[in-house]
Amino acid sequence: MFHHVTVLKQEAVDALAIRPDGVYVDCTLGGAGHSSLIASRLGEAGRLIAIDQDDFALENARRRLAEYGQKVKLIKSNFRRLRDVLREEGLEQVDGVLYDLGVSSPQLDEAERGFSYNADAPLDMRMDRESELSAYDIVNEWDEAELAKLIWEYGEEKFSRRIARQIAMHRKQAAIETTGQLVEIIKEAIPAAARRSGPHPAKRTFQALRIAVNDELGAFQESLQQAIQLLASRGRVCVITFHSLEDRICKQTFQEYARGCTCPPSFPQCVCGSQPLLQIVTRKPVSPSERELNENPRARSAKLRVAEKL
Repeated sequence: MFHHVTVLKQEAVDALAIRPDGVYVDCTLGGAGHSSLIASRLGEAGRLIAIDQDDFALENARRRLAEYGQKVKLIKSNFRRLRDVLREEGLEQVDGVLYDLGVSSPQLDEAERGFSYNADAPLDMRMDRESELSAYDIVNEWDEAELAKLIWEYGEEKFSRRIARQIAMHRKQAAIETTGQLVEIIKEAIPAAARRSGPHPAKRTFQALRIAVNDELGAFQESLQQAIQLLASRGRVCVITFHSLEDRICKQTFQEYARGCTCPPSFPQCVCGSQPLLQIVTRKPVSPSERELNENPRARSAKLRVAEKL
């Protein structure tokens, strides 16, 4: 059973300003919470394209969204192929695009997926099980310096060098095959005092590995730029992020497309002629309510940003 609590569901779908005859894209289908609410607001002429690369999520959504019939089209793909996916559906423009980034609860909770540091499982972390690169490959084959850089940049882990050194030392004896083994190695690398406070000692390293395995930041940046170009006038893009790296990409991309003129401040007048493509709707990101946080603690770091095509 695929059970996932959708974060900022009402807020994100409200922010899309759904038109009954509009065309919308849910780039991160997941548990289909956002998709089901979007579909419920569409009329007979409305369409929803929902994308995911996880077969389990697609199978669940097929059942959950069956009542909406031809209004909803489920597509297995990486959202970095957004433009190609829409062209294959005969679409050149859409009225709204939604991203709910991060890992869905079933992926975290099912031990065999290898995302969780709370259960022992094969080191995997692939959202698309057909992709080649896994966490096992990175942990066992990348050199120590590359590992340290990855854990620092994607995990923002201050003990990244110590962790990478410990991994390199252990894999000389035997391959590191499971999440449980990796957790113990990370614990050995982090000083006892640091382990006693803050989040789980393996949280940041596991985040870094998951992002690298799935090239999450690269895929998001490519896809978001495509989404902005594909939006019809007054169409909206809504993005829910869960950590600072994703949020920074979203914020900077929105600002870039909302700025327009790129002339140096010293120029007396604009000579570049660039016009803004976006208007930022949320000057500050929307956060979950206290009620939502009480019901779903995993929502604590969620932020919603919204922009509208001019």
